[in-house]
Amino acid sequence: MSLTRTIKINPLYPEDEYSAVAAKAISGGELVIIPTETVYGIAANALDEKALNRLYEIKRRPKDKPFAMLIAQRQDAQRLALNIPVPAYKLMHKFWPGPLTLLLKGRKEEKVGLRMPDNLVALKIIGLSGVPVACPSANISGSPAPDSLEQALKDMDGLVDLAVDGGRAKIGVESTIVDFTNESFEVAREGAIKEAEIKDAINTKTVLFICTGNSCRSVMAEAYLKKILQGRGRKDVEAISAGVMILSGSGASEHTQAVLKKEGIDASGHLSQRASRELVDRSDIILAMERMHESHILEIAPEARNRLFLLKEFAKMDDGSLDIPDPAGGSLNYYEDTFRIIKDAVERISKII
Repeated sequence: MSLTRTIKINPLYPEDEYSAVAAKAISGGELVIIPTETVYGIAANALDEKALNRLYEIKRRPKDKPFAMLIAQRQDAQRLALNIPVPAYKLMHKFWPGPLTLLLKGRKEEKVGLRMPDNLVALKIIGLSGVPVACPSANISGSPAPDSLEQALKDMDGLVDLAVDGGRAKIGVESTIVDFTNESFEVAREGAIKEAEIKDAINTKTVLFICTGNSCRSVMAEAYLKKILQGRGRKDVEAISAGVMILSGSGASEHTQAVLKKEGIDASGHLSQRASRELVDRSDIILAMERMHESHILEIAPEARNRLFLLKEFAKMDDGSLDIPDPAGGSLNYYEDTFRIIKDAVERISKII
C-alpha cells in the first residue's frame, strides 16, 4: 500500500474536481507527482522556498542546479523570461506543447528552464495552480526517470504529499534541452527531439506579411513568395500572412483569387488570421503594406522594430509613398495594379532571404 496519497485522473478528459485538488496542493506548498508526456515529475510551487528546499532534499540534488518549470500556455514564457530570441520562439511554435525545455534568461539574469508539456492532465493542473511550477523528474538524481506512477513511487513513496496517476507517459524519454542564455544556442541535452530537428527549425526563416484584413494584399504577397520558393526548391523559408483588423477564418477576396489564378496560384483555401504577438515573435522578417500596419505591430511587439519593414521599400517603383493602398472594394484592374507592386517587391525580397 502506498504511503503517499494517490488520486487517479482520466488522461483524456481530466476531471475538474481531481485536477483542482492537485493544483491546490501545489499552490499550497505541497509536493505532487504529476504525469507529463515524457516522464513523471514532482511539481512544486516555484515561489515557495520551503517547498523547493524539500524538493532539493528528496531529489538529492545540489542547490546550484535549478529546476525547470512547466507552463500551461506559450505566453507564460514572457512572464518568466526576458529578451527571448526569435529562434526560441520558433522552437516554441514547432515543438510546444511537447518534449522541449528551453533555457532562457530570467528576470534577474539567472537561467530559467521552461517547458509546456503535451499532457492534458499536467496542463490542467499547472493552469489551475496559478503559480510557477518547478517540476523535475520524479526520481533520485542519477536514477532512471520514471514513465509511470508505479515507477515514480519506487523512489518517492512517502516523500511527497500527493501523487497523480494519469497513465503511462506516452514518450517515456526526457525532454531535449536547448540553451539560449549565450550568444548562440546549444543543445544541452538531446532527448525526445533530435538535434537535427532543432537546427532545421531554427534555420528556417519566417517571412510575415501584414495588411488590414488578410484577404487581399498580404494574401497576394504570401502566395507569390511561396510560388517563387517552390520553384527554387527552397524549403528553408516559411511564408505566412495576417491582418490587423479581422476576425480569423474568412477567405481571400474574389478579386484576389482571380488575380492569383492568372499566376497559376490557387488561393481558394486561404483562411485569414489576426496578427498576434506569437506570429510576430517567431518571424525573422515582417513586411507591412502600410505605415498604420507597421505602427500596430510595434504596439504589440516593440522589440520587433529591427525586423519590421514596409513591403514597398523593396519595390522599384517610386510614386512618393511607401504605402500600398488597400484595393478592397475596387475593380479587378485595381487589384491587378496592386499585385504588380507586390510582385515586384516580393521578387526582390526572395533574392535576399
